[in-house]
Amino acid sequence: MASAVDMLALLRERGFVAQVAGEPELAARLGASPIVFYVGFDPTAPSLHVGSLVPLMAMAHMARAGHTPIAVLGSGTTMVGDPSGRTELRKMMTIDEIAANRGGIEPQIRRFLSDANERASVVDNGEWLRPLGYLDFLREIGSQFSVNRMLAAEAYKQRLEKGLSFLELNYQLLQAYDFLILRRRYGCVLQMGGDDQWGNILAGTDLIRRLDRVEAFGLTFPLLTTAAGQKMGKTAAGAVWLDGARTRPFDFFQYFVNVDDRDVAKLLALLTFLPMDEVRRLGALAGAELREAKAALAFEATAIVHGRDTAETERRAARAAFEEGGTDASIPTYTLARGAKMVDVLVASGLSVSKSAARRLIEQGGVRLGGRRIADVEDVVAAADLMAGGVLLHAGKKHVRRLVEG
Repeated sequence: MASAVDMLALLRERGFVAQVAGEPELAARLGASPIVFYVGFDPTAPSLHVGSLVPLMAMAHMARAGHTPIAVLGSGTTMVGDPSGRTELRKMMTIDEIAANRGGIEPQIRRFLSDANERASVVDNGEWLRPLGYLDFLREIGSQFSVNRMLAAEAYKQRLEKGLSFLELNYQLLQAYDFLILRRRYGCVLQMGGDDQWGNILAGTDLIRRLDRVEAFGLTFPLLTTAAGQKMGKTAAGAVWLDGARTRPFDFFQYFVNVDDRDVAKLLALLTFLPMDEVRRLGALAGAELREAKAALAFEATAIVHGRDTAETERRAARAAFEEGGTDASIPTYTLARGAKMVDVLVASGLSVSKSAARRLIEQGGVRLGGRRIADVEDVVAAADLMAGGVLLHAGKKHVRRLVEG
């Protein structure tokens, strides 16, 4: 197993560390023996997205170093809704919706825990949160929290301006209670999460210290944003999901091929297992040579999420679509009838998130069907466009579909 300095140094060198609670003591524990740690994932959607890769990759690095991961699926906390990073109350979800979402994200999480084998655990906090007796919980756990301190946390301060519900105020107590339960059941001593979870994580370490008289630790990751300050994983066609049915592997691959040049080195460190010497070599490339770094990033990230065979398939498809004239059958195909409006085709094929966005793209000259530029928002796909074997529809320089007549 990696030593304490090695483990924290590895995480910091690759860009995973924003803040650490109890760093000297944590370093000593990491060096003395393997530890048990956890990361929570609330099933608020049917799939995780690109931003979720940061905690997943951090867990994988820790597991590879011999530490024991616990992934907590938050079906209980999702019933309350985390106010962190939100300007308004989250949409209330039914128990059936939460359960369906859990079924979608659990296999995605388990893929990243494979290196831990039987050491890894995936648990659901609904198991211990849903049966809680309210009065008992208030007396045992609620009595340990200061409302003044809670409202001083950044997550709550932001929400106070527009209104913070009593329901959401309970979220921090529940997350802290998760940590307490995991310490008592599994010997978990470290919680990791996004930097917007810092206040919630500290609440857990403090609760453990008060009730169990032992030390617990926290580590947060920087939130994954682009060099332009935007949330990573948002595109004109919507979020970039890890589920291949929601974001096709081809589009997933292309997303990383087309990231901002300034983000390439950071993403190679965070989202691949490439050695840091290779990350630095690729990250130092510039100009036309940077295409090699982006191709490596796209291949490695796709291989981690979808498997190396799929990554190789999408690499061939990308070369065919953008370098060799579109001869590869693995380019995503959309079947349509002649006479379909171009705006509708852009949306239905996943190249645009809405009709208004599709119209803007056409008006800006960003749509090309085969060899002709689409200039009119009322344009349709004519019989002459649908040649034998299909025709390529390009949306901007980054996205493509093969159109065939059905």
